[in-house]
Amino acid sequence: MHAIGLVVFPRFDLLAFSAVTALQVANRVLGEDFYEVTLLSEHGGAVLAGAGFQVETQAFGGAMFDTVLLASGLEADAGSPALCAFVRNALGSARRVVAPCTGAFLLAEAGVLDGRRATTHWRFVQELQRRFSKVKVDGDQIFVVDGPVWTSAGMAATLDLALAMIEQDHGIAVSRDVAKRLVVYHRRAAVQPQISALLELEPKSDRIRKVLDHARAHLRDPLSVEDLAEVAGLSPRQFSRAFSTETGRSPARAVEQLRVEAARVLLEQGRLQMDVIAREVGLVDRERLRRAFVRTFGQPPRAVRRAWRSGREEPTEHPPVAPKLAEPSAA
Repeated sequence: MHAIGLVVFPRFDLLAFSAVTALQVANRVLGEDFYEVTLLSEHGGAVLAGAGFQVETQAFGGAMFDTVLLASGLEADAGSPALCAFVRNALGSARRVVAPCTGAFLLAEAGVLDGRRATTHWRFVQELQRRFSKVKVDGDQIFVVDGPVWTSAGMAATLDLALAMIEQDHGIAVSRDVAKRLVVYHRRAAVQPQISALLELEPKSDRIRKVLDHARAHLRDPLSVEDLAEVAGLSPRQFSRAFSTETGRSPARAVEQLRVEAARVLLEQGRLQMDVIAREVGLVDRERLRRAFVRTFGQPPRAVRRAWRSGREEPTEHPPVAPKLAEPSAA
């Protein structure tokens, strides 16, 4: 049995429990109670969740856990000295210390992210880097595994993180079965932007939004500034100025983002050759596809495809040997 310590604090976000649900479903798939979850808090007793109801917890004590999972909040709040001390101790005793979303700030506050790679919710990426300069923050990741420390993007990415943990413990077949039972896509690859290009661009006017919808539906076309300006009903100069003002991107850069996003989906499906993918998304040939991927992801498309297929950037697929754990108990 693997003991999981889920650490909560006042006003914590309930998405931490999506990971618990995934572990519960894994138990059913495995036909045994492999994962056992204990709710922990600094003082024990009732803790008020952000949703307005209370959960019962045990106080930090001497119990050992295979995995310590930190809850997150809607804001990047600092942890208490006792919580930071618990996290530091957990790093030396647990096999994994896991912090989805803003939980990365608790890890950083405790000093366990110094010199490590980490990610967090896209809204807080810059703040995490500003407040903790020793952390190697990577905002273009769904989750990051650096040794025993796991972090993820926000909100629903908690489920991706849980499925990755299950995959490390029991292999990809079990994690896929869990995903099917949860009625979700089998976890997204770690190497992936947290938000889609259309959401990131977020135009203010219907006119520019119409242009982006047109571009996404016609990626194989040239999509020159003149073509897009005609869709917007503006002159090329007026259009370029309005587009850049509303999206913070030039039309050419925005179109490339849409094309790379579409190409990544085709790469993950794994059925098409690079030249075919390049033509399908309007990048013409594999060399232009490669350059666009390097600009966007910092890696060529073959590396992105390998990472998605084999998990080379992700947790290894074999059950590790867990330490013998004491029964969880209150302090």
